[in-house]
Amino acid sequence: MDEQRARRVVETLRERNVFAHIKLPHAGITQYGIRVVLPDGREAIWDNDGTAGLEAQVMRNGILVGFVSSIPGSENFGDEQIIDAIAAADYDQPIGRSRPTTPTSATRVATAPRPMGLADRLRRTFRD
Repeated sequence: MDEQRARRVVETLRERNVFAHIKLPHAGITQYGIRVVLPDGREAIWDNDGTAGLEAQVMRNGILVGFVSSIPGSENFGDEQIIDAIAAADYDQPIGRSRPTTPTSATRVATAPRPMGLADRLRRTFRD
């Protein structure tokens, strides 16, 4: 993902109360990524490896603890589809799963709930 697209995605994710930041490229890779800070101290790094599909590595203290596998068809996603996929991802499984955003003929998919606000996330974090 190029820098301008990453900035647009991060800005919109922040408007949805998702703790998102731009992930700068590694040496030798010119692709930018999205870093999402999760309430339990983990972070998800989206699309920072230069591949066409959208996937994430879930890290805690620099150690891989899970991942969201590549979302089928994501190489053709527009900004809004990328934003929806990142905001609706399920990070609580060792292998995270992206929640489908469009219904198929075999299944009906409910729309993802609105993300919790900052105050609700902090209350939940300190209450647990």
